[in-house]
Amino acid sequence: MNKNDFEYKYQAPTSAERREIESIRNSYLPKEHQSTKIDYMKKLDRKVKNIPFVVAVILGIVGLLIFGLGFSMVLEWSILLGGIVVSGIGVLVASIAYPVYIHLLKNMKNKYSEEILKLSEELLDDERK
Repeated sequence: MNKNDFEYKYQAPTSAERREIESIRNSYLPKEHQSTKIDYMKKLDRKVKNIPFVVAVILGIVGLLIFGLGFSMVLEWSILLGGIVVSGIGVLVASIAYPVYIHLLKNMKNKYSEEILKLSEELLDDERK
Protein backbone atom coordinates (compact mmCIF):
# COMPACT_ATOMS: atom_id res chain seq x y z
CA MET A 1 0.00 0.00 0.00
CA ASN A 2 1.30 3.41 -0.95
CA LYS A 3 1.69 6.22 1.63
CA ASN A 4 -0.62 8.47 -0.37
CA ASP A 5 -3.52 5.97 -0.49
CA PHE A 6 -6.54 6.53 1.66
CA GLU A 7 -8.50 3.60 3.00
CA TYR A 8 -12.02 3.91 4.42
CA LYS A 9 -14.29 1.11 5.64
CA TYR A 10 -18.00 1.61 6.22
CA GLN A 11 -20.19 -0.83 8.07
CA ALA A 12 -23.94 -0.24 8.31
CA PRO A 13 -25.54 -0.82 11.72
CA THR A 14 -27.50 -4.01 12.20
CA SER A 15 -31.25 -3.86 12.82
CA ALA A 16 -30.76 -4.34 16.58
CA GLU A 17 -28.20 -1.54 16.67
CA ARG A 18 -30.54 0.62 14.62
CA ARG A 19 -33.40 0.08 17.12
CA GLU A 20 -31.09 0.92 20.01
CA ILE A 21 -29.89 4.08 18.25
CA GLU A 22 -33.50 5.09 17.58
CA SER A 23 -34.52 4.55 21.21
CA ILE A 24 -31.59 6.61 22.49
CA ARG A 25 -32.30 9.31 19.91
CA ASN A 26 -36.00 9.42 20.85
CA SER A 27 -35.17 9.94 24.52
CA TYR A 28 -33.42 13.20 23.59
CA LEU A 29 -36.08 14.55 21.23
CA PRO A 30 -38.57 17.11 22.53
CA LYS A 31 -41.85 15.56 23.60
CA GLU A 32 -43.88 16.92 20.67
CA HIS A 33 -41.66 15.01 18.23
CA GLN A 34 -42.10 11.72 20.11
CA SER A 35 -45.86 11.75 20.46
CA THR A 36 -47.61 9.42 18.08
CA LYS A 37 -51.13 8.08 17.90
CA ILE A 38 -50.16 4.81 19.54
CA ASP A 39 -48.42 6.65 22.38
CA TYR A 40 -51.53 8.73 22.93
CA MET A 41 -53.70 5.62 22.88
CA LYS A 42 -51.44 3.94 25.45
CA LYS A 43 -51.60 7.05 27.62
CA LEU A 44 -55.40 7.03 27.53
CA ASP A 45 -55.48 3.31 28.33
CA ARG A 46 -53.21 3.82 31.34
CA LYS A 47 -55.39 6.68 32.51
CA VAL A 48 -58.55 4.56 32.22
CA LYS A 49 -57.00 1.75 34.28
CA ASN A 50 -54.82 3.63 36.78
CA ILE A 51 -57.26 6.21 38.16
CA PRO A 52 -59.80 3.63 39.42
CA PHE A 53 -56.98 1.46 40.78
CA VAL A 54 -55.41 4.32 42.75
CA VAL A 55 -58.77 5.41 44.18
CA ALA A 56 -59.59 1.83 45.25
CA VAL A 57 -56.18 1.33 46.87
CA ILE A 58 -56.50 4.62 48.78
CA LEU A 59 -59.99 3.63 49.99
CA GLY A 60 -58.71 0.22 51.08
CA ILE A 61 -55.76 1.69 52.98
CA VAL A 62 -57.87 4.37 54.67
CA GLY A 63 -60.45 1.74 55.64
CA LEU A 64 -57.79 -0.51 57.13
CA LEU A 65 -56.25 2.39 59.06
CA ILE A 66 -59.66 3.29 60.50
CA PHE A 67 -60.24 -0.36 61.36
CA GLY A 68 -56.85 -0.45 63.09
CA LEU A 69 -57.72 2.66 65.08
CA GLY A 70 -60.93 1.03 66.29
CA PHE A 71 -59.04 -2.15 67.11
CA SER A 72 -56.54 -0.13 69.14
CA MET A 73 -59.36 1.68 70.91
CA VAL A 74 -60.75 -1.66 72.08
CA LEU A 75 -57.48 -3.38 73.01
CA GLU A 76 -55.29 -0.55 74.31
CA TRP A 77 -57.62 2.14 75.55
CA SER A 78 -60.50 -0.12 76.67
CA ILE A 79 -63.09 1.94 74.77
CA LEU A 80 -65.23 -1.00 73.77
CA LEU A 81 -68.30 0.55 72.15
CA GLY A 82 -66.45 3.39 70.43
CA GLY A 83 -63.78 0.99 69.14
CA ILE A 84 -66.37 -1.37 67.71
CA VAL A 85 -68.13 1.52 65.93
CA VAL A 86 -64.86 2.91 64.52
CA SER A 87 -63.75 -0.58 63.41
CA GLY A 88 -67.11 -1.10 61.73
CA ILE A 89 -66.72 2.17 59.84
CA GLY A 90 -63.24 1.05 58.75
CA VAL A 91 -64.58 -2.27 57.49
CA LEU A 92 -67.31 -0.46 55.53
CA VAL A 93 -64.80 1.93 53.93
CA ALA A 94 -62.45 -0.92 52.99
CA SER A 95 -65.28 -3.08 51.69
CA ILE A 96 -66.51 -0.43 49.23
CA ALA A 97 -63.07 -0.19 47.59
CA TYR A 98 -63.73 -2.93 45.02
CA PRO A 99 -67.24 -1.77 44.03
CA VAL A 100 -65.88 1.77 43.66
CA TYR A 101 -63.06 0.40 41.47
CA ILE A 102 -65.53 -1.43 39.21
CA HIS A 103 -67.81 1.62 38.98
CA LEU A 104 -64.97 4.04 38.19
CA LEU A 105 -63.44 1.66 35.65
CA LYS A 106 -66.78 1.33 33.88
CA ASN A 107 -67.24 5.12 33.84
CA MET A 108 -63.70 5.75 32.57
CA LYS A 109 -64.13 3.14 29.83
CA ASN A 110 -67.38 4.78 28.76
CA LYS A 111 -65.77 8.21 28.80
CA TYR A 112 -62.69 7.30 26.72
CA SER A 113 -63.89 4.32 24.67
CA GLU A 114 -64.94 6.35 21.66
CA GLU A 115 -61.59 8.11 21.42
CA ILE A 116 -59.56 4.93 21.95
CA LEU A 117 -61.61 2.99 19.39
CA LYS A 118 -61.24 5.80 16.86
CA LEU A 119 -57.46 5.87 17.36
CA SER A 120 -57.20 2.09 17.11
CA GLU A 121 -59.19 2.07 13.85
CA GLU A 122 -56.91 4.77 12.41
CA LEU A 123 -53.82 2.80 13.43
CA LEU A 124 -55.16 -0.45 12.03
CA ASP A 125 -56.17 1.25 8.78
CA ASP A 126 -52.70 2.78 8.45
CA GLU A 127 -51.16 -0.63 9.02
CA ARG A 128 -53.29 -2.28 6.29
CA LYS A 129 -52.29 0.27 3.66
